[in-house]
Amino acid sequence: MPESSPWTYFFSATWLVLWVSLACIASVHAVLNKRVPTAAALWMVICFSLPVVGPWLYWAFGINRIERRAMQRVAERGRPEVLPDHVRDHVATDEEKHLIGPLVALRNVADEVTRLPLLAGNTLTALHNGENAYPEMLAAIAGAEHTVTLTSYIFDWDDVGRDFANALRDAAKRGVRVHVLLDGIGAVKAFSRMGRFLIDAGAEVSAFFPLRFPFGRLRLNLRNHRKILVVDGRIGFTGGMNISQRYVLTRTRRGESEDLHFKITGPVVAELQNTFVEDWFLATNHALSGDGYFPRLDRTGPALCRGIDSGPDHDFENIHWVMQGAFAAAQHTVRVVSPYFVPTQALLSAMSMSAMRGVQVTLMLPSFVDLPYMRWAANDYLRQILEHNINVYYRSPPFVHTKLIIVDDRWILLGSANLDRRSFRLNFEFNIEAYDPRLATDLARWLDGLMAKSERVTLERINARPPLKRFGDGCVKLLSPYL
Repeated sequence: MPESSPWTYFFSATWLVLWVSLACIASVHAVLNKRVPTAAALWMVICFSLPVVGPWLYWAFGINRIERRAMQRVAERGRPEVLPDHVRDHVATDEEKHLIGPLVALRNVADEVTRLPLLAGNTLTALHNGENAYPEMLAAIAGAEHTVTLTSYIFDWDDVGRDFANALRDAAKRGVRVHVLLDGIGAVKAFSRMGRFLIDAGAEVSAFFPLRFPFGRLRLNLRNHRKILVVDGRIGFTGGMNISQRYVLTRTRRGESEDLHFKITGPVVAELQNTFVEDWFLATNHALSGDGYFPRLDRTGPALCRGIDSGPDHDFENIHWVMQGAFAAAQHTVRVVSPYFVPTQALLSAMSMSAMRGVQVTLMLPSFVDLPYMRWAANDYLRQILEHNINVYYRSPPFVHTKLIIVDDRWILLGSANLDRRSFRLNFEFNIEAYDPRLATDLARWLDGLMAKSERVTLERINARPPLKRFGDGCVKLLSPYL
């Protein structure tokens, strides 16, 4: 057996020292920055069990804050002060807050954790699936006179994507200032073609945190999951729907998704625009301002609304806190629909406590999940809430992509955030809370109709899974903070 040369020992020792040093640095960072002890412990195991690769994985995937350069930009220049003072003329008065009713505790939570005010005088219109949402959105773009701002996680280059690209191109050609912000990963397939198509017409297009190879930390976890369209600063659209033919059920043969979007008018549109402008500033270092983006808005309806933006650039997990507040404040019913269910322990406790107080809590999930591992992770969480008599239903295909919470047929939470930890801690999300009893009642009836045709999930069914299946689900659950 040949003897190893001194260089072999030198390189082996160097490799070992490098690995241990990087693992120590990464572990210290995890202990200091991870709020969940199990997440810090998991990363420590990964760093010390995978030579060199472990610390790199933590550097690439485990740091859930915006990279230091971006944070320094925000710290030095601050967020652009774009929400005009006249918007605060519409802050809900004590007399207008009668719509809040017994949910005062929920309003107090939202007041504490959000940056945006609760505004009166709004109208929300529910748009079911692409058949209803896309014609309204395209018509608004076609009627634009000054500005169009659009952000989307996915922008597929299919028939629907091309319809939107053509509408945005036509708007830009007639002198409308068009700004399109697409996620650097979610829309990567269509970005180059759509970007060139719109830029040639005079639109501005940017990617939010695109991948950069070969150097630099891969910001795979920092995704802009928001869906916002604002036209002339007066008409807004938001919800769970991306730009894709998959949401048009009558035109999609496979991979279709059932979803809900909302058309919004009134003062809260300025808060949608404010969130877009902040994202645009973070992506391009250019602030948008002026009456074309923030005109004076009239009151159009009875709803009290507030935008709730959340992301790794905030100190608080705003949407997560508001959801917990909703379960704590509910008096009678909570209806929830979400494509994914990978909640935090705090949210699980809030749901269970609400049910133990006598509140009827109902959760609807899709029977088919486009990401199978999300269902595997959810199974054990379902067991925990079923033990506390929470009603759970599986909705038959198509895939349910809707994100909605309704409390006491009075309060609605709508937007882009799923009931998973990625939405609470890693993604840039945007939701709206609305006190609108009429719309809440209509949506509650719609959900009840869907649940009547859905499959009831029982605790016996969840517990009857084979031991090997339960073990596999438990293993996937360990990775739930990063799914």
